[in-house]
Amino acid sequence: MRKTTGSGAAIGDRRVRRTRKLLHDAFLELVLEKGYEKTTIQDILDRADVGRSTFYGHFRDKEALLTASFDGMRDQLEHELAGIDATGPVDVTLPAALLYEHAYRNQRVYRALCGHQGGAVVQRYLRRLIGDLLRKHVQPNATHADIPNDVAAEFYTSATLGLMVWWIDHDFCNGPAWLTAAYRALATPDQAGPVRRRPRHG
Repeated sequence: MRKTTGSGAAIGDRRVRRTRKLLHDAFLELVLEKGYEKTTIQDILDRADVGRSTFYGHFRDKEALLTASFDGMRDQLEHELAGIDATGPVDVTLPAALLYEHAYRNQRVYRALCGHQGGAVVQRYLRRLIGDLLRKHVQPNATHADIPNDVAAEFYTSATLGLMVWWIDHDFCNGPAWLTAAYRALATPDQAGPVRRRPRHG
């Protein structure tokens, strides 16, 4: 029985990564063009130029490809949120600020997965992802210590997601610092400074 050499395994790993990237990129392009609901597996195969058996060797269905796209986003956000100093002063807007920075650096991904083209299924995944992250990293404001964590997380999830979808649909206007200032002014008005710039209208 032939053993797989180290170099052979590495080549295989690169091939897997390359194929998954082709499928992922094709998926994002099609969602931006047609929307998630109207994108079919055949569309993805044609755009990525891979066979059906190759697709099913990596993903069970279109929703599994969607989930994998969100998994990559979640892993990157978890890494950045892990840097929050849990012993420092509570800042409930910091996770949103990190999310907006991440979205700004990865605009193509966020346009596809979080913009209006995503549809109801994508919005459900996005809400779950953001909600799970905030439940781990947001503590209730000290002035509202009687509010349960789940209630606080639900409020901040809705606010964070609502502003981000609006921002994406307005072409990431004014940048993440402006959006964070707007979020802080709305979510924690007692702690907020001035929001210095107004969004462009178009």
